[in-house]
Amino acid sequence: MMTMKNYFNIYRHGFIRAAVCVPEVRVADTEFNVKSTLKMARKAADNHAVFALFPELGISAYSNEDLFHQDALLHAVQAALQQIVVASRKLKIIVVVGAPLQADNRLYNCGVVIYRGRILGAAVKSYLPNYREFYERRQFTPAEEALTQTIDLCGQQDIPFGADLLFHVQNIPNFKFFIEICEDVWVPIPPSSFAAMAGATLIGNLSASNVTIGKSEYRQSLAANQSARCVAAYLYAAAGPGESTTDLAWDGHAMIHENGNLLAESTRFSQQPQVIYSDIDLDRLAQDRMRLTSFSQNARTHRDRITTFRHIDFTVDLPETQRILLEREYPRFPYIPADASKRDQRCYEAYNIQVQGLAKRLQASGIKNIVIGVSGGLDSTHALIVAARTMDLLKWPRTNIKAYTMPGFATTNKTYTNSVRLMKVLGVEANEIDIRPSCLQMLKDVGHPFVKGKPLYDVTFENIQAGERTSHLFRLANMRRALVVGTGDLSELALGWCTYGVGDHMSHYNVNASVPKTLIQHLIRWVADSVVFSKETSVILVDILATEISPELIPGAEGAQPAQKTEAVIGPYELQDFHNFYITRFGYLPTKIAFMAYCTWRDGNRGLWPNIPADKRHQYIIGEIKHWLEVYLYRFFKTSQFKRSCVPNSPKVGSGGSLSPRGDYRAPSDSEATVWLENAKLIPDKDEDETQ
Repeated sequence: MMTMKNYFNIYRHGFIRAAVCVPEVRVADTEFNVKSTLKMARKAADNHAVFALFPELGISAYSNEDLFHQDALLHAVQAALQQIVVASRKLKIIVVVGAPLQADNRLYNCGVVIYRGRILGAAVKSYLPNYREFYERRQFTPAEEALTQTIDLCGQQDIPFGADLLFHVQNIPNFKFFIEICEDVWVPIPPSSFAAMAGATLIGNLSASNVTIGKSEYRQSLAANQSARCVAAYLYAAAGPGESTTDLAWDGHAMIHENGNLLAESTRFSQQPQVIYSDIDLDRLAQDRMRLTSFSQNARTHRDRITTFRHIDFTVDLPETQRILLEREYPRFPYIPADASKRDQRCYEAYNIQVQGLAKRLQASGIKNIVIGVSGGLDSTHALIVAARTMDLLKWPRTNIKAYTMPGFATTNKTYTNSVRLMKVLGVEANEIDIRPSCLQMLKDVGHPFVKGKPLYDVTFENIQAGERTSHLFRLANMRRALVVGTGDLSELALGWCTYGVGDHMSHYNVNASVPKTLIQHLIRWVADSVVFSKETSVILVDILATEISPELIPGAEGAQPAQKTEAVIGPYELQDFHNFYITRFGYLPTKIAFMAYCTWRDGNRGLWPNIPADKRHQYIIGEIKHWLEVYLYRFFKTSQFKRSCVPNSPKVGSGGSLSPRGDYRAPSDSEATVWLENAKLIPDKDEDETQ
């Protein structure tokens, strides 16, 4: 059961910590090599890793060539393995080491899996390179030629032996691993492809892999792609300092990938031993496989092969009561690339997906005019600059954009001024309609107390304004043969923060519906910084970014505008976008999402900040995260699906972002939020280690 003591522990939330080790070796010096191996294994265990992978033939070193045929070396390898087996009794970590092993009068290149004084199995290399600088068939035999399925080793009998071993850690959900060796991943269909379809979520590759110019890029591409194809974690350990340089060189390239994403990488050509770590998200891999129906279809095609795997079941001792936070850095803004080198390209893509979507809709409809409401806020600003770029792309005049600012009872001077300035500087047709007279008529028609002098600012008062704006836009579109372009964003749809039907919920085409608020902020900043339009436009955009987010529907006291602060009601968008991403993209438990958010947001100096000014950076304690996550869960699952069930057409922009029933997300409009809220109750209200 999850308690305060064990909540702040990665092993309670579907993660495991894995290590890839690149020790220093000496050729044919097993005593030195075993000491180096155990030193690194202890280091990994001390850092709470549950799995440690070492390079190919690391106990003897890889570059022994014909020395592998010497009994003295082979006997020394067995003695070294015995030392590791004995030492492992005190280590709470699975250790996978490379060693040459004899069986049925042949020699095999093996990965030996050891845990707590027991050899669990010996994985055998399937494909032996025998070209250019490689001569492995001279010393070794491939797995398919093995005559036996078990071996006796280090005083143990009937140890599973072969290339068909699947190791299942029974007390860690979704943790099954498979071991392949170096060349196995360089063939058209690697053994790990079948192992993944058989259930392996982690693939370990013990490699030597000498280095030549350009090989590291290919090696990384190979590991990343195999990780993605297998929807698995792929750990790769290449030989490092100490291998023979008679004819080859070695760069000690270690990598950890998860479903195609690089999580950790060693420093190549280091003369020092290295251990790299990452926290593997097993839940993510299981979720992705469940959603990717083609994955299971492919497994069905190859069921004759994948049902031949032998399963080795065991349990591990976990540090479940210790405080172990994530070392893996999750971006605080999951919809925005954390890698600065990729951000411009991703922003370019997101912006132009929206532009292409709107351009196609205009071309298909035969309509050349756009009607859009411009409030001086983030969403309408971004929709307007998308519309302006669309006109440029189609080589139509920007005056085809019929832009309207529609001040109401609570419109602030800042937003009004910025909307007017932006329309003017972009060269669109700028218009203004004061909606207060029509709102007063509606309030009078429905008998609202406001028209009798009573300051009742209820939901009716708010929605009449939102509805009048949209009603005007649609009728203007009729008059001017135009399409109404919607501006509402993904975050608002997730939280139900929009006026249903005749309100900001509806349009002829919405360019923003799969773009979350945090990404809209970043895209506007990118457009401003890139000076996509003009320097004057960029100045206005930066000022809009600095504006308090508000629907501006309730008047405030003089000098206290805006009276409404959206994030005070529905929560900080930066945090709610984090929650939304992991709920809708991966379907995680609320307890896990809160743990991830805590590890990501607890420290103002930790985490990945994509171009966010220092004075705008926030941090959140667990109690705040729990509160706003509960707000999100209730609104998302209980009260707002009916709004998402009938949203206008809108282009999908990111892999984590569409709530359209025709796109990513289909759900009943009358479901309950109970199971999510009950799980959220398990989140602590505070962390005893927090200083507040």
